[in-house]
Amino acid sequence: DGMTDPLGQSQVLPYIVGIGKQVGCKFYLISCEKEDRFLAHEKKVRAICNDNNIEWHPLKYNKKPPILSTVSDLYKMRKLAEKLHKKNEISVVHCRAQLGGIIGLYLKKKYNISIINDIRGFWADEKVDAGAWDRKNIIYNAVYKYFKKIEKNLILKAEQQVCLTYKAKDEIATWPYVKNTNNITIIPCCADVDLFSYSKYNDDDLLKTRERFSINKESNILAYLGSIGSWYMLNEMLDFFKCYQNQFKNAQFLFITFDGDEILDVAQKKGISAESIIIRGAQRDEVPTLLSISNASVFFIRPCYSKISSSPTKQGEIMSMGVPLFCNSGIGDTDMIVEKYNSGILVEDFSNHAYTKAIEQFKEFNNTKENIRKGAIDYFSLDNGVNKYVELYKRILN
Repeated sequence: DGMTDPLGQSQVLPYIVGIGKQVGCKFYLISCEKEDRFLAHEKKVRAICNDNNIEWHPLKYNKKPPILSTVSDLYKMRKLAEKLHKKNEISVVHCRAQLGGIIGLYLKKKYNISIINDIRGFWADEKVDAGAWDRKNIIYNAVYKYFKKIEKNLILKAEQQVCLTYKAKDEIATWPYVKNTNNITIIPCCADVDLFSYSKYNDDDLLKTRERFSINKESNILAYLGSIGSWYMLNEMLDFFKCYQNQFKNAQFLFITFDGDEILDVAQKKGISAESIIIRGAQRDEVPTLLSISNASVFFIRPCYSKISSSPTKQGEIMSMGVPLFCNSGIGDTDMIVEKYNSGILVEDFSNHAYTKAIEQFKEFNNTKENIRKGAIDYFSLDNGVNKYVELYKRILN
């Protein structure tokens, strides 16, 4: 993900801005940017960087041909990182995930620069679990083994590490080459709780938002936030919505996404009317407005080994808006957070029986918006995340 992608703007730039202000360091930021996103959002990202002592060096992201394009991008990033170090004597290289880690390991070996290994997830295993790398294929199996070696070297050689979930840290502790995990800090994907705040919207605002999107004021809105496909289980979420409709006759399913092409086709095959489906793309600062009119939200993520390391960004943002959440267990610390803060309903499995049971529980759900938001502030606050990074930076710089 580049800085002009949604995740770059929610899960990279806010941390760097916060760390820079508290630690007083200058950042040299290298990212690969998708052409359409770059054209649309470069000025906004450039302004953030210029205002916060961040020297941004965007490179073009290449997707084809597979593997070779990645090798080419990494080579360009490494050459640029080396050039920046020779000019500025970089103190620390902060590597976001394993691709960045390749460059970090190179710089550490050649110039003895300290590494922060920001794990973000079990990346190689995610590729296998997603079906992108078939290990029966000799080439992809070799690529998988190479990245597992990179993962091992980063964990062994990085001075400080960041993990998204407690479950991932516990799993890493079981790996035979790991002697201790004392240098791993848990920082989930945080939310900007000032941006995502239901208190900004009064009853008139909610009514006007519904009118703007031609949504009946009586409609019960179930929302989904984020991209579609890959890990996100569209078929199962639409099946869940059919059960939701059985309980709430005036229900509509609001998809807040730019990836809406297949939604209506799949819904039609399941006998869900097009009038029940609302699809709206939204920039980051528009998302809270759409969430504000939601009665509940849902996300189902395919549970598999690699997902124990995942922290869905959407969870903190939804909780910050005080919106109750339906989700499945087996995804990072998601179930623990739902239970700890009573922020929604866990769905036991992907069956109509489990869906109906969860919706019946929701009808008795009585936690308040305020309490759900308090849980988000306690666990997902961007300030808390930045403070944890600051402590980590101070340790490595000292």
